[in-house]
Amino acid sequence: MPAPQTLSRFLAQAQKTVGLQGEVTVLLTGDATMRDLNRRFRGQDKPTDVLSFPVSNLVQDRKNKEKGDLAISVETARRQAAEQGHALTCELKILILHGLLHLAGHDHETDAGEMQRCERRLRARFGLPPGLIERAGSESASRQAGRSAQRRNP
Repeated sequence: MPAPQTLSRFLAQAQKTVGLQGEVTVLLTGDATMRDLNRRFRGQDKPTDVLSFPVSNLVQDRKNKEKGDLAISVETARRQAAEQGHALTCELKILILHGLLHLAGHDHETDAGEMQRCERRLRARFGLPPGLIERAGSESASRQAGRSAQRRNP
């Protein structure tokens, strides 16, 4: 597990780079908690790697500079780091950056690639390898290629 100071320092740098001012809280937890959060807030009964919880504009005021919360499954991050061949610290940074972009209002499911381009640019700035959106895209392309090959070769 990386030192808390390492992740706190990266969080501060990434927030500044994303342009997200205010307080962000990060919960490092396990798959069971992430499954519960994912089920309660997104209706998906499975663990996930990172969830973002932006603070509503109605809750924010001049004294309250909180921007939101991130929840990250260390168990999932550890598996993903092993699959990608990099350190857990690196994977946690990728997840923090991805979550911060969501807190800043980006949504890769609806923005026609804007978040992916922004994330790619920021990962390059921080020296991080491919992120979640690109991995999902390449996995989807691999599955599609596999289905096409199965249709051609019965």
